[in-house]
Amino acid sequence: MKTKRNNIRNVAIIAHVDHGKTTLVDELLKQSGTFRSNQTVQERVMDSGDIERERGITILSKNTSVHYGDVKINIVDTPGHADFGGEVERVLKMVNGVVLVVDAFEGPMPQTKFVLKKALELSLPVVVCVNKVDRPEARCGEVVDEVLELFMELDANDEQLDSPFVFASARQGTASLSPDSQDNDMKCLFETIIEHIPAPEGDPQANLQALITTIDYNEYVGRIGVGKIENGTIHVNDECMLVNIHNPEFSQKVKISKLYVFEGLQRVEVKEATVGDIVAVSGISGIRIGDTICSTDNPQALDFVKISEPTLSMNFSVNDSPFAGTEGKFVTSRHLRERLYKELNTDVSLRVEDTESTETFKVSGRGELHLSILIETMRREGYEFQVAKPEVLYREIDGEKCEPMEIVTIDVPEEFVGNVIEKLGSRKGEMTDMHPSQGGYTRLVFSIPARGLIGYRNEFLTDTKGNGIMNSLFDGYEPFRGEIPMRSQGSLIAFESGEAVAYGLYNAQERGDLFIGAGVKVYAGMVVGRNSRSDDMEVNVCKKKQLTNMRSSGADDALKLTPCIEMSLEQCLEFIADDELVEVTPTSLRMRKKILDSQARKKARNRANNANN
Repeated sequence: MKTKRNNIRNVAIIAHVDHGKTTLVDELLKQSGTFRSNQTVQERVMDSGDIERERGITILSKNTSVHYGDVKINIVDTPGHADFGGEVERVLKMVNGVVLVVDAFEGPMPQTKFVLKKALELSLPVVVCVNKVDRPEARCGEVVDEVLELFMELDANDEQLDSPFVFASARQGTASLSPDSQDNDMKCLFETIIEHIPAPEGDPQANLQALITTIDYNEYVGRIGVGKIENGTIHVNDECMLVNIHNPEFSQKVKISKLYVFEGLQRVEVKEATVGDIVAVSGISGIRIGDTICSTDNPQALDFVKISEPTLSMNFSVNDSPFAGTEGKFVTSRHLRERLYKELNTDVSLRVEDTESTETFKVSGRGELHLSILIETMRREGYEFQVAKPEVLYREIDGEKCEPMEIVTIDVPEEFVGNVIEKLGSRKGEMTDMHPSQGGYTRLVFSIPARGLIGYRNEFLTDTKGNGIMNSLFDGYEPFRGEIPMRSQGSLIAFESGEAVAYGLYNAQERGDLFIGAGVKVYAGMVVGRNSRSDDMEVNVCKKKQLTNMRSSGADDALKLTPCIEMSLEQCLEFIADDELVEVTPTSLRMRKKILDSQARKKARNRANNANN
């Protein structure tokens, strides 16, 4: 017989990137008494990874729980960036409702639309939290209207259109039902969640069904499956079956060795759990996202969302530069292969394929950020490898070549609008909307091929003098839009191996912008700068001044070097051309030509030109 667990609520916090959902979770944890009164707690406590804390973004969804009165609220903190949308899609199957966080100034943004659409498709109730109402430029009334317009645009039902609105300042730890005044705490938000998010419902006496929506990994216990119990009761040492809705032939007999529930930021070991509980299960080596843990009597798989396919790929290969093996701890193809396939344990949106070469692997993901986070994580772990230019993944639909499209929303000061329209137009972008925004800004919306955005973000920051805000969202596949002009500037390439000196750099900087300074070791074929012209040029940055016994006027004048441009990983990936690679080590990022030898490079270029003609 179905019953309701009125003492539990399962809710996901969803939002666009940087709208304050992790700070909101911080306050819910603090005000629910999760921490001791004298306990020192860092900001954004849910962003536990180093990269998450440095960049201020959530990359992996995480589980926690708080107690308010007699009710336990299980909370899932989700990523806000479109590249990690796979995390959002699957965890929504774990909850009975969502809290949609929207910035009181920016209003609904592209990722707001993406996550809300996923929630509405699953018919989940929504509590809208308009956050950052303490901002001087907050415009709560207009944002409420924009959110309601978004609900209607996404075909929300009547119940969802009546979603309650809570106005909060996560940083100050306050919330209320009115935008004009704030209570002294988050009590209003707690009570709205308990009132409007339904309690989980199921039959604790029925056959067990628990859907695994997240995989954690621990070096000691291996894979840990996290999911919600839909029916039945699970006990430690139970014999169960593992089945999957997308693979009807698959079934595996397993034993539950350890069972955990979430209390605050901790996993607490328990002997049993029942309907509505979000649990973590260890001891099942082959468990995957989308699997259902069932009773052996009548194993029935639960429905699971089909995760969106990757749109971008990169080739990861063993480092074969002259500096190979000098800075990394893990350098062989075996190390690289094991690490990439290990990532599949926890990242459902990633694909890894072997290629004809045993030293190269094709890695596909949801976007540049998705793949660059993987690269940055690996280099911090001591891996050394090289990656090629990102490429979009084409599809053939009804016999026609199609490519992934993006909806790009740009907010820029009015003086930069013409520059942005011109640049995106040359990259096959079509403007679909343009209207004034707040504070002298103009909002532009474009439909553009995903490949048109590769290499554009740096240009965008330069063109808008750092004042522009750009967000993109995957928008399906459309027919191929034709060739897009490549970057307008060539590379400055080191002529010989050695150490860069001031005299050589001084002569080279007349040719363009340099990426290295004096004292940096280089090798022939390494990219050391950006040419001011469209073709590549070799420069000798190791050239020393010839010493003679003759003195001339001005000979002792100090050489003035222009400060070099320090390229980040994302900037390197955007800059490189098809015939270039990024060499990634724990301590260095270097760009280089695939063919290091100058003569061999020219021959290969001539062969390619002859083949095209």
